[in-house]
Amino acid sequence: MDPSMFVAYTPQTNVVPLESKLATYMNRQSPATTLNASTVTKHLSNLSLESSKKAAASPEFVPGRGLAGSNSSSPNLFGNSYHSQENVGGTTYFYVGNATGDPTANDDGNEIGPGQVGYVYPGTPSHLQTVKPTKVTPSNSSSAPSTPPPQANPSFFVSANLRMDILHKNTLTLTQPDPNQFPDLPTEVDNYHELCPLEPIHKPASTVLGYQTSTYKATSLKNGTRYCLRRVHDFRLGNTKCMVLVDMWKRISHTNLVQLLEVFTTKAFGDHSMVFVYDYHPGAETLLSKHFSASELNGYADPFMSDPSAPRPYSHTKNTILRQQHNSMLPESVIWSYIIQLTAALRVIHAGGVAYRCLDPTKVLLTSRTRLRLSCAAVPDVVTFDGNAANPLSLILHYQQEDLIALGKLVLALACRSLLAVHRDNIQASLELVARTYSTDLRNFILYLLSDQARKSVTDLMPMIGARFYTQLDAVQLRSDVLENELSKELENGRLLRLLVKLATVNERPEHNMDVTWAETGDRYMLKLFRDYVFHQVTADDKPWLDMAHVVSCLNKLDCGSPDKICLMSRDEQSVLVVSYAELRQCMENSFGELVQSSKEAA
Repeated sequence: MDPSMFVAYTPQTNVVPLESKLATYMNRQSPATTLNASTVTKHLSNLSLESSKKAAASPEFVPGRGLAGSNSSSPNLFGNSYHSQENVGGTTYFYVGNATGDPTANDDGNEIGPGQVGYVYPGTPSHLQTVKPTKVTPSNSSSAPSTPPPQANPSFFVSANLRMDILHKNTLTLTQPDPNQFPDLPTEVDNYHELCPLEPIHKPASTVLGYQTSTYKATSLKNGTRYCLRRVHDFRLGNTKCMVLVDMWKRISHTNLVQLLEVFTTKAFGDHSMVFVYDYHPGAETLLSKHFSASELNGYADPFMSDPSAPRPYSHTKNTILRQQHNSMLPESVIWSYIIQLTAALRVIHAGGVAYRCLDPTKVLLTSRTRLRLSCAAVPDVVTFDGNAANPLSLILHYQQEDLIALGKLVLALACRSLLAVHRDNIQASLELVARTYSTDLRNFILYLLSDQARKSVTDLMPMIGARFYTQLDAVQLRSDVLENELSKELENGRLLRLLVKLATVNERPEHNMDVTWAETGDRYMLKLFRDYVFHQVTADDKPWLDMAHVVSCLNKLDCGSPDKICLMSRDEQSVLVVSYAELRQCMENSFGELVQSSKEAA
């Protein structure tokens, strides 16, 4: 809902808003109905307590027949015979759902009891009386404070921050590449099209275990969903036995893991490429870009690699930098939140019989403010698969131990806010910095992961996390409550949209079945007047009257088929229909059903 259209509004039952033209019309007094004292005395003398006398029935409305003495130019309103009419003060009122002629009887001819009274024009209610504005006496100040306009209650709308986050992700999802900037992009890759690079063109190419990779956003030709494609450049699959590991990865699903969907080879990029398809998370950023300086990796070997022949450009100066990180340290609660999410993902991965093998800041994604997800699943297993390994199970157990060591390095780097902290020459100084800044539990956690213990397990880390797990669980549940509360504010939008689509489809459609009057007679005419009642209200001086509360209230009553009755006036102001929301809903369903049936016959 647009906040600019929100006006403070108190809905009234079975009445017309004061600002509407209908209320102004109903407020007019006819000279014929003006009563003086003698007339009142005469009528009172004719009153009797005899119950046998009944009021004269109103003349019955006959469909297709003009009203006697009526100069109305309105078309034939209804195609049925369950309506009646009554003339009050020179105005003709039509009553829907009452064919007995008795204004106090329902459709079955039974007397209407309390709470079931049909619409009776009672004159101008007190709340519709014109109220003269009170004159405000100016105070001693130079100018009296003006009353601020009514503002939209923020509890009615999604919060601005969440709305901006969602809009930003939707914008990224719908982004299209510039063909002049990326002229070499293929139009289709297997079952995917609309490829859009997710990495800047001038950024150094990312690698996985020495293989150059690139990522793209693509749209599936099968279901129109966006996915993330990670391409391994110039890679020829030599052994198809590695697809067993791919199938194992497909079966692993976790909230802290980017789900792998499929793997295929292609020549669409001009070479033999291996493409891994994952779920797409728009707006995700790596831990490297979030918490580290990307320049630390430029020109240096990856400090997370265990290659002993890697260059060693570290010196005492780097250790001095590590001791000056206090002002930019991460809060310990954030680090423990990352630890819980990472260990939860590794626990499921290791239980699935595989190893992650690429746990470093360039592969861990922040898909929201605090949600971590591991990317590049199964890529190291495919590009380094050795079908001749003597004991594949022993090799997987070795890789799982390397995952835990990489986890210790990542936590140490986060605690020191530097990738240089994980180099073997700087680990001791880094641990001293952690001991001075954080709790002993965090230091012991890192020492356990980096120790030379023969066999470590993810489950052994749970006692070290301890009661901090409850803090993380509470934060997740609190976030869930917030999102559920925000969702509840927009819950009814889809329902009201479907209702508006039905109304808009039926109204102003004179060409149905070649009948130019289809939208102007019967049920469609009532829907047309209802459209004017909801959206085309004007004030007494013919200015548009906009009230979102009025619109939403009317649509909700129409959708649920409320028994409340309203007055619908024709545009020539000669006829007034008294109809319930339940009957309007039936009219809408019948008219829309005719359109649906006609479209099926045409197909």
